[in-house]
Amino acid sequence: MIALKLTQVGNSVGVVLPKEALVKLGVEKGDVVYLTEAPGGAMQISPYDPEVARQIELGEEIMDEYRDTFRALAK
Repeated sequence: MIALKLTQVGNSVGVVLPKEALVKLGVEKGDVVYLTEAPGGAMQISPYDPEVARQIELGEEIMDEYRDTFRALAK
């Protein structure tokens, strides 16, 4: 478990992530992370954007469905 410190940032409150947490998340200063609800009502921080994942999945489905059409158009 990694303890996170809350700190005042202007009119908001920010979370200070220690270097160990940044390494485990694979992020660095300036990157975007997402706070999402996990099963059981817990919250999790991740560099994974569920909306982008949904869009990629939808694009893959379209590519699979129209693969022959895309090949013909690419000629």
